[in-house]
Amino acid sequence: MIVDPSADDRLDRAFMALADPVRRRIIARLSRGPATVNELAEPFEITKQAVSKHIQVLEQAGLVTRTRDAQRRPVHLDAAALEALTEWIDRYRLIHEQQFRALDALLATERGRRAAPSAGGTTPAGTQEDAES
Repeated sequence: MIVDPSADDRLDRAFMALADPVRRRIIARLSRGPATVNELAEPFEITKQAVSKHIQVLEQAGLVTRTRDAQRRPVHLDAAALEALTEWIDRYRLIHEQQFRALDALLATERGRRAAPSAGGTTPAGTQEDAES
């Protein structure tokens, strides 16, 4: 498997950026549409400068971009960057799901063997049929 160091760096920056709850809430807000720093700062009890720093971290991680619209500088979510994270997570999730399905099948087979009546029509010792014979 060929490892792309720049892809690893992007993943590292993105996951580190998302490790902060304020930044996750900013991402959640941006998922509904672009917003200015002032709009993003409203629900937080931190300064607009602190929110700006969080946005810079998200920008450096490639998760958001800023544009200029006259006097406004809206922040936009980069959905493609989130999709890349999802693809990375899904790759490993699918591997583990396949392993769990194989384990489930093995356990079901084993339970089927244990539940099958034994040869010759005998029943396990100590059952009602043994007591009557």
